[in-house]
Amino acid sequence: MLRMHFGAGQPVYHSGTWSWNNETDSLHFEPHTDLEDSKDRYIETNGYRFLRTLNAVEENVFRQEYTQSQPEYEVVVSINDVRDLVLFLMPKEFMRMRFVDFMHKPAVDKLLHALIIYFEYFLRMVEFVLIRRDEVEGSMSQIQSEQTNELKRICSIHLSQYRMLVARNYSVILKGEGDMAEFYHMKQSVHISATLKDRTFHKHFLAVAIQIVWITMHRRAYHVIEMEMNRLFGSEHFIGQHPEYIKFSAAERSLLYGRRNKIVNYRLQRSPLIQELEHVADEDLPILWIGERLYRGNNIRIASIELEYIVPDTQLRMIDVAHGILGNPKRFFNTILELNWPALRKENYSLTNDPYHLIRQPSLRVPNIKSRRDLKLFKNYEHFLKISQIYEPVPRHRLLKWLQRENKLSSSRIDDTPNIYTRCENELASKTIGPNVTQIIHNYFEIVTRFRKEITDDKDKDKESYASLRF
Repeated sequence: MLRMHFGAGQPVYHSGTWSWNNETDSLHFEPHTDLEDSKDRYIETNGYRFLRTLNAVEENVFRQEYTQSQPEYEVVVSINDVRDLVLFLMPKEFMRMRFVDFMHKPAVDKLLHALIIYFEYFLRMVEFVLIRRDEVEGSMSQIQSEQTNELKRICSIHLSQYRMLVARNYSVILKGEGDMAEFYHMKQSVHISATLKDRTFHKHFLAVAIQIVWITMHRRAYHVIEMEMNRLFGSEHFIGQHPEYIKFSAAERSLLYGRRNKIVNYRLQRSPLIQELEHVADEDLPILWIGERLYRGNNIRIASIELEYIVPDTQLRMIDVAHGILGNPKRFFNTILELNWPALRKENYSLTNDPYHLIRQPSLRVPNIKSRRDLKLFKNYEHFLKISQIYEPVPRHRLLKWLQRENKLSSSRIDDTPNIYTRCENELASKTIGPNVTQIIHNYFEIVTRFRKEITDDKDKDKESYASLRF
């Protein structure tokens, strides 16, 4: 990743404003204190203030303490990179061991993965709706044909299918299955729900999820992402009245929110994610098994969703699919994962040579109308292949390091940070002996084995084949 601030010392040109001092009859410089007075220092998400940018001290601490090492052949942006950045940018009241541990669970990783896929296509649908709004209004309005309405219905069904994946992964967390049992709101000993504690925990997760999706989507359409995220995990009763939010008509809402969306009294209201799971069509049932077992059938739509979901985010270019910045080389981005266009221009990408979808504009593919009419011809066969997802466990010392974020920032002042020449002189003058050869080899194999598959020979599993994937 590219640095935002070059050098370990304080920059020569300070950030501030100039004003005229009448008493001294001269110019007076008022520096910004860590950009606190700058308008783009913070961004408010659901009432919480997240950092929008980093100063020199924060950048050095983040790069030295909280960035993950990757092999040379896999130096691309992943969900873990975006998650670590958001954890560093979030307010200090979020820094609790329970919340940090929750964000590193595999079930949460699956939910964030499904959310990114959903919002990738939801933003395209919103853009399509806004373009169609301009086409059907005004003096040069166009008449929509029945074929156009049928295409809209198919696109709405496709968006609902992505919403099912999000609902499936979210339901695992709600039920407290597996390693999510410790985060279940109902304690088994007393059978009392921790309502207030769980509500605060839920708000913190929503704010972090909005930031993760927003940064992944190239930091575009922030208010659309915030509005839809609150609607998905709550309902339209929980959407605040902000002038930046887009007002959709009844027809546009039906297109974007799907046919399962129902608004009732807030006491009986269920979230749109749960509504998607209440009435699942028979032809969409295999979608609920995506990522758990390999689909066997002739429905091309379900096969394409499965391919997009099970391919690791670091290898999306192999199937020519874009999920925001995921899978893009880190050399194109700075520390806060902002795209650096001067670095990108040196690659000479074009519309015909664009493996990372940086030049091509995101667009919706025109669906085949006959595919929905031939649903009765699709067949599902008996499954016998399972998909095993390998997650690297996060050691406890890394989780504890997040709780020390404020202490590391306060102890790493710019004035106390030596420059590169002083650091080299100190290392040359030091008489300390580094790790021995045995320790170096042990550390090397410990890193390499994380990125290699384990070869197992189990004769009891001849009937089942496991496809190992890394997310």
